[in-house]
Amino acid sequence: MNFDLDKITRENVKGLKPYSSARDEYVSDGSTMVFLDANENPFENGTNRYPDPQQRSLKAVLAAQKGIQEGNILLGNGSDEVLDLLFRAFCEPAKDNIITLPPTYGMYQVLSGINSVENRTVLLDADFQPNVDAILAVADNNSKLMFLCSPNNPTGNGISTQKISRLLTAFKGLVVIDEAYIDFSTEESWVSKLSEYPNLVVTQTLSKAYGMAGIRLGMCMASTEIIAVLNKIKPPYNVNELTQQSALQRVSDPKAVQQEVNLILGERQRLHTALETVSFVSKVYPSDANFILAKVDNATLRYNQLVDQGIVVRNRTTQPLCENTMRFTVGTPEENKKLITALTSLV
Repeated sequence: MNFDLDKITRENVKGLKPYSSARDEYVSDGSTMVFLDANENPFENGTNRYPDPQQRSLKAVLAAQKGIQEGNILLGNGSDEVLDLLFRAFCEPAKDNIITLPPTYGMYQVLSGINSVENRTVLLDADFQPNVDAILAVADNNSKLMFLCSPNNPTGNGISTQKISRLLTAFKGLVVIDEAYIDFSTEESWVSKLSEYPNLVVTQTLSKAYGMAGIRLGMCMASTEIIAVLNKIKPPYNVNELTQQSALQRVSDPKAVQQEVNLILGERQRLHTALETVSFVSKVYPSDANFILAKVDNATLRYNQLVDQGIVVRNRTTQPLCENTMRFTVGTPEENKKLITALTSLV
């Protein structure tokens, strides 16, 4: 394949010397030291010291679990920060463009606007799969990033591995696969393919399967060369100490996480089956995520009826290819029972 990281990196980033913090210059080996280097409050309270700017302890666990090196990982203040760093490292404002495939996660569009980068959209097909030929036809030498959400939000389906492979081989920029929902899918993560595709970037999150949306921890996994570029521009202390501590505790107990995932998967099937019996639901889409998209007669009406019963779902009718659809997150067994009861009572 014809991919050159240097050619897609912004010129100002290439020569950038990142800020070196006190905690970059001295890395603790666990020894008891007197730290008088960072102008911190010296009175210990658990958060008086600056956090590790490279989150080494957390990365060590994540790298071992995912079968990669710590140098393949960048952590951010949620996946949104990670995505924004990709724009800032590789997209020249008012010159470059990205490619997105609606219906998809809306933050790609927002970030393109914030960074003054053109967003070229190519709709998914009727099966919510990419039209590879159409995508490659709109790409040019200024197409720096392509975003593929798999499993896709809001549709719930995984993207064809064959189509992704074609795009990775043919596209000259970075192909960013957003795997926020990968833990609910039977498909293998693209993290296992990092060594095969130099332009592959995979993002994941602790907000979904790990149940840690409140701590804001996103992951970016790519070649060490791509991660090195992103490390040049990330804020020095972008992941705070409380987030690092909470995340380390959670990822260190994968059995507990998997138990919750298994329960959600069982409830997803239960909810799918129930939705198929609801009179005003005309189609229930297959899902590889922790939510289900369903087509109804009047999404706005049904949304408001559910709100009146104390249940908030997502009306996706404004999204391309999603007219009169609703997205139902899989809740606890009790929450799902309440939802099903409410749905079956509506007329």
